[in-house]
Formats: sequence, structure tokens, C-alpha cells
Amino acid sequence: MCCPTEQMMIESRLGKHGGIQKLEFNLMNRTLGVWHSLADAREIEREVAALGMRAEPLDAQDSAAPAQGDHHGHDHDHGSLSMRGKWLLALSGISAAGAEVLHFTEAAPEWVVAAVALLAILLCGPTTYKKGWIALRNLNLNINALMSIAVTGAVLIGQWPEAAMVMFLFTLAEMIEARSLDRARNAIRGLMDLAPERATVRQADGEWLEVDVKTVVIGALVRVRPGERIGLDGEIQRGSSAVNQAPITGESLPVEKSVGDPVFAGTINENGSFEYQVTAEAGNTTLARIIHAVEEAQNSRAPTQRFIDQFSRVYTPAVFFFALAVALVPPLLMGGTWTEWIYRALVLLVVACPCALVISTPVSIVSGLAAAARKGILVKGGVYLESGAKLSFITLDKTGTITHGKPEQTDYVAWVSDSGVDVPRVAASLAGRSDHPVSLAIAKRAALDESALLAVDEFEALPGRGVRGVVEGERHYLGNQRLIEELGLGSSALDAAMGDLERQGKTVVALATEARVVALFAVADTVKASSQAAIEALHRLGIKTMMLTGDNAHTAQAIASQVGIDEVRGNLLPADKLAAIGELQSRGHVVGMVGDGINDAPALASAQVGFAMAAAGTGTAIETADVALMDDDLRKLPAFIQLSRSTTAILRQNIGFALGIKAIFLVFTLLGWATMWMAVFADVGVSLLVVLNGLRLLKK
Repeated sequence: MCCPTEQMMIESRLGKHGGIQKLEFNLMNRTLGVWHSLADAREIEREVAALGMRAEPLDAQDSAAPAQGDHHGHDHDHGSLSMRGKWLLALSGISAAGAEVLHFTEAAPEWVVAAVALLAILLCGPTTYKKGWIALRNLNLNINALMSIAVTGAVLIGQWPEAAMVMFLFTLAEMIEARSLDRARNAIRGLMDLAPERATVRQADGEWLEVDVKTVVIGALVRVRPGERIGLDGEIQRGSSAVNQAPITGESLPVEKSVGDPVFAGTINENGSFEYQVTAEAGNTTLARIIHAVEEAQNSRAPTQRFIDQFSRVYTPAVFFFALAVALVPPLLMGGTWTEWIYRALVLLVVACPCALVISTPVSIVSGLAAAARKGILVKGGVYLESGAKLSFITLDKTGTITHGKPEQTDYVAWVSDSGVDVPRVAASLAGRSDHPVSLAIAKRAALDESALLAVDEFEALPGRGVRGVVEGERHYLGNQRLIEELGLGSSALDAAMGDLERQGKTVVALATEARVVALFAVADTVKASSQAAIEALHRLGIKTMMLTGDNAHTAQAIASQVGIDEVRGNLLPADKLAAIGELQSRGHVVGMVGDGINDAPALASAQVGFAMAAAGTGTAIETADVALMDDDLRKLPAFIQLSRSTTAILRQNIGFALGIKAIFLVFTLLGWATMWMAVFADVGVSLLVVLNGLRLLKK
């Protein structure tokens, strides 16, 4: 099943059964999903067999590999010819070439030429004739039916050598095309080979045993040696190592992992040895979710693909009846020669099949999806891969997208030169008793062991202002400007210093005693190293940017200026972000929204393309986003847009090429300049060329 005409045959046949509610076709993978209430599912197989095809049920565990049937020798797949079939094809080519030579040199009687040509047709043509007859019997015009009519017609009007060469070239080109299509299928199937089938698991008696990963349960302890692939998602319990996460996140460098860090199925342990506790079963790992999402993306129709499918349903019968008119009208009404105009009609039939047009779109889309997945970009459908090329405005959340989402201490200012206070220890001791993000950042920066912290008596949190406590017999305060003013310790110089830091987008707290301010600390959510480069790349692509954040205007403006974002809006609620995207869309922009996939859900859903950041291990992000960037690197955003534009360009090239060649040969045929073997190149040759053009995306 590789043409929409064959799909129509199946739809027509199975649609007659009242027990079948829904059919879902994937021409690229040659799979068919059937929703039914039949008592015996084998009835579906029998109906498909009546159409000359063989249906192979997929087991539940094999449903993640829909294209595996291609390796089982399907009759339809010329790419799976046996060695005997290849020898027969070679002999057919020799016979076809011999018939051409004998005809042009007139070295043998006509009956010898006919016999040699007939031998070539019999060696490689039976399968085509069989499928052609089934198609005609079901009132469908696929490539096999058109080719069967054309070759038979050529034989009937005495064009023996040409009939033989056409059948040979068609079979050969179909075989080459099938092999090329397998490359696109294998690009996706290769994802499934990333995770190993077995893992070394600790047993109840303490022994380590290698078992099938499908049998490993959540909570099991798995050991990984250097150089091994990790079989399941988990969290490291003992040991450390550098892990190559490129298969999942697309990161170019290995990531250092230690106790408490997550690891993902399909990634590669570089040098150390460690043990991890399983957090997801084999069917629910991050890799499994990626594979499932890519499969769903293949099944969804991109706008171009939907147009081509509809176009082909009208195009093929229209060309067939036009060819019939070419064969009948000139001889009947214009005094033309019957053999000449029948020959031209047969040439038209060879050109008529829309296979090149139809197959070019899914090949390009699947190649683009596979290329994106290898970069750590998970695209949920061809519609988003195409929409990415049209984006003109990107809106971005701040926290966790442009910034790390974890406040860090950025500044320390000693306000008095000799305070007599061990500032780092006192500040860390107070901050360590609080769970506020600002306090945690100060405590982390001090990096003191618990044994080095000072005892804090009478500790008290002051909501909206800070904390206080008695350290080494003296009361200390750690809080914001409001707290300092309440203590009566403010001054114009202090206000100016704190204001300067706040205008840089930082949160400022002061360490003070009852009598004076001792030091200032500034904490900020730091910008990721990749954010500025990503924004610059977006601007080079001609895309404008806007930050949408709930943070205050000062902080938002400071971060936006640091990375070069065009527009910024702060103090926004989720509904405000939604309104901002709607405003851009009303101005004619195609908008993308980048967020964490959960908090920004309304905005992500409203944008034409929603991007979720750092989706690795986050099932919600993978499920809700249109495009999931599998790590924290915002540079994947311009990479996706470039890939989207390349995919769209190749789609247009393929459509223009396929239709253009057919239009040229239509004119050549009517003028009598085209021959049947030239028409084969115009049809199957173009199919091969558009497939190869689509496969170029795998190198992006």
C-alpha cells in the first residue's frame, strides 16, 4: 500500500462492513489502523487479501514499530526482491535491451524481436499485471493498472521492444524507489534501537542478573558499566559518570551525572559505573514517549499532504479519461491514424499516475521529523513542521526558558568596612533556616557545611520582609528594603545602592544588626548562556521576539535588555499572556510561544506553535506541547525554524518538479515527441528523484 488509489480500494472494500467504525492510513509506513466491532478480526485480513495485498496484524508490543512488515517480503515491495527475483529482473533487462538492438539493426525477423520482448515482459511483469487486474476489477487506477494497460496496448499495436523496455524500467525504478523509501522509514525506526533489550538488575538475594528490560519494574536497582546504553529511565543511587544524552536531548557534550540526577533510556554511559533506581517501565520511558509522539506525528496530515491527497483523487481519473479522448477523438473526428494516437494515449497513461506527487510529501515530512528528533526536538505533527516556516513572532516566558529558573546570589556589597560580624556565616545561618528562594540562594553561595553554621536562637520569619534571629548573642536581620526602613536604618546612600541593583533585575536583601546595615546581597534568576545566542539567531531569521513574564517590570526589562529581546511585558497573569498573543495574531503575525509546558498552557495552546522547554523526563510537556525542546538549550528554537523552512522549501520543490515534468510530458506527448520509455522516467524516475530530495532533510 503506497498510493492513494490503493488506499481508496481498501476504504471501498472495508467500508461496506457495518462493524468497521474507523480506518486510519499511514502510507509512509504502510500501516492501517482499524476500529471495529467484528467478532473475528481475521475477516479484515480476508477482505484485504481479496485486493491482492496481505495484512499482517501487529502485536501490542510491536505497535511501536509499524514499519516492520517491510522486512517480511511483502509482494508489493519491489525493494524486497529475493535473489531469484533479482536474477529474473537482470535477465529481463538483457532481453529488453536485446529486443531494442534487434529491432533497430533489423538483424532478425519481427517474430524473433517479439519473442525476445515477450520474454522480458514475462520475466518481470506478472506481479504488475496481477496487481493491475485487481485494481481494474475494483474500478481503481493505480500505477500497476495504468502500466498494465500501457504495456498491453503497446504490444497490441506492435511496439514490442518499447513495451518490454517500459516494463523492465518500471520494475527496476520501483525497486530503487522502495529502497529509498526504506531509508526514511529506518530513520524513525532507528529511534527504537537506541534502548538496549536487556539490563543488569539487582535481585532479591543481592545477586546481579541480566534480564529483559520489559520485565523490570519501577523501583528496581539497575547497574550500568562504562560504555553501556541505559535501558530505562531512573535516578542515580550510587556512583557517578558522564552520560551522552544526545539521543534524547541532542546535547553535543556528555553531561556529568551523580547521585540524585535523572538518567534516560537510550542514553550512553561514557566512563564511570553507577547504579540507578528505575522510575518508569519500558513502555513509559522518555524515549518510548518520544517514539510514540513521532509515530502520531507521522499519522497526522500536514496541510500540503492533505491538499495533495485530495488533488490526486481527481487528477488520476481526469488524466485517464483525457488519454481515452486522445486515443479516440483525433482518429474519429480529425482523420488521425489510429496507431499513432493510441500510442500517444498510452504514453499519457504512463505519465498519469500521481505517485511522485503523493509520496514526496510524507517522505519529506518524515525525514524532517526524524532530523528534528535527532537534534533533540520533538515535533508533534507535520502541521507544526510546516507552520514553523511561517512564524514571524516568538513570545517567550522568562523563568526556566530564558533564565535558569533558580535564583543565585550575584552580588555582595560590604556596607561597613569593619563590622565585627562574620558576615558570610551569619547570613548563611539565617538564610539556611528559611525556605524562601532568595534565602536559599544566599545559603547556597556560602557553601558551608552544617557544622560550620552558627546557632540561631529566637528565629522568626517576617512575611513579606525577611527573617530575624539571635546569632552569637546579637540580634540580626536579613531582609528587604521595607524591613530596613521599619528598623530606621535607611539612608539615601543605601536607597541608591539598592535601587541600582534592583534596576538590574535583581532582588536585594540586607544583613543588619539593631544598630546598622552590615552588608547587601543581590539575588537574581540568571540568564542561560545560550539565550542571547538563540535570540540573535532568531533575529537573523527575521523573527521578532517578546518576553511575557509575571515578574516586575524592572526585572523583566533588565533580562530582556541582557539577551536582546525586542519587546517585554511584565506583571502578567496567564490570562494576560493569552491576550498578548491574541493581540499579535490580530496584527497578522504567526506566533510561537515558548514556555514550560504546564504553567503557560493557555498561551501555548493559543499560539500557532507551542514550544515546551526541557521536556526530557516531563511527560506533561511532551503530551501538551506542539514542539518539545528536549533540553534547556533555547538555540534549538532557531534550529527548528531553519529545519521547518528547509522542509517547506523541499515540499514546494517536489510538488513543482512533479507537476512541472508531467505538464512538459503532456505537451510533448500531444506533439508526438515523447516515447513510452521516456514516460517511464517522467513518472517513476520523478518519484525516485523527489524521494531522494526529501531524504536530504536527514542530513540537516
